[in-house]
Amino acid sequence: MEVAVATLRTILDQEVREAEPCLYEKLENNRVRCYSCGHCCPIPEGQPGVCKVRYNRGGTLYVPWGYVGGVQCDPIEKKPFFHAYPGALAYSFGMLGCDLHCSYCQNWVTSQALRDPNAVSPPLQASPEQLVRDAIDQGARVLVSTYNEPLITSEWAVAIFKEAKAAGLVTGFVSNGNGTPQVLEYLRPWLDLYKVDLKSFDDRHYHELGGRISPILDSIRRIHQMGLWLEIVTLLIPGFNDSPDELRQLTEFLAGISPDIPWHVTAFHGDYKMTDPRDTRPDDLLRAVEIGRQSGLRYIYAGNLPGMIGDWEDTRCPQCSETLVKRYGYLIEEYRLTSEGRCPRCAAQIPGRWAAHFEGQIASTPFVTQRRSPFVTITGR
Repeated sequence: MEVAVATLRTILDQEVREAEPCLYEKLENNRVRCYSCGHCCPIPEGQPGVCKVRYNRGGTLYVPWGYVGGVQCDPIEKKPFFHAYPGALAYSFGMLGCDLHCSYCQNWVTSQALRDPNAVSPPLQASPEQLVRDAIDQGARVLVSTYNEPLITSEWAVAIFKEAKAAGLVTGFVSNGNGTPQVLEYLRPWLDLYKVDLKSFDDRHYHELGGRISPILDSIRRIHQMGLWLEIVTLLIPGFNDSPDELRQLTEFLAGISPDIPWHVTAFHGDYKMTDPRDTRPDDLLRAVEIGRQSGLRYIYAGNLPGMIGDWEDTRCPQCSETLVKRYGYLIEEYRLTSEGRCPRCAAQIPGRWAAHFEGQIASTPFVTQRRSPFVTITGR
């Protein structure tokens, strides 16, 4: 395994370009400081940052470029975005590496590459033009950077998003939210949707995951202020982040920014290195939902347990309680919003990014295209 990691390291060190000048600064003694994530790593000559994929060579910061760790077509509800183009197909891509090391990560094979010797995922050569063409061929409306932490590969995401925007596609990030003002300003012109995993409201828990809570909270405020469409997800882990006090603080924080921010509270199951806590039960989710409701949040969704949590998978009008989008898991069963994104019963405007017309759903489950892939595995030079 160590040999495989060394080989992957060699390959990735060749698939790079210089970082954007706005995302790093040069320091004395050939050190650099990176601003792609909240760690703001001061990186010595010849070393990578915490993410393992942005590194200093000769006093210049080099960043990932020209590859993907994988691509997949997802219903946008999987991201999850519930207030952005329901039923749309999201063409999802990622690279390798992460600035956190969550022990329950479901995408650890890509996110923990170069950190965990068991996480070896061969990169695929790709260009922005290829990715956008493939997305359009699949019928996708949205292009999303996900699977690893997209903030640490922002330059590559922007190159793809520029092509995507020119082709009329919507763009999105699925992120831990550990950003900086610099990276969010860099992304702002090219990004439409932003989902943040707010993993806890306790800084001690974030230290366990390899980060700090303050950059995440600052980024959530900033993303909302920028006018990007923001949705928040909290994976509810019994014994880790599910205490009433913590959930109350978390939901009051979100409601204080805007009660219209959708909050998804989702069920945990054992994965990667975290297999000890029991799986989240429906009553755990419903208890969290009630806390969020008391905090003033208007759009709360309980996820990962389809059909087991009442109508908390549905979008309802907060003014008259009319069901506007009825869901079962990722499946859209009914769509009743008007072309202006209003409730058909009381005409209340529902916040979100809505299509003028609901065009049905290409797929309610993720899939990988069955036709020949345009991407080839990079094997080194």
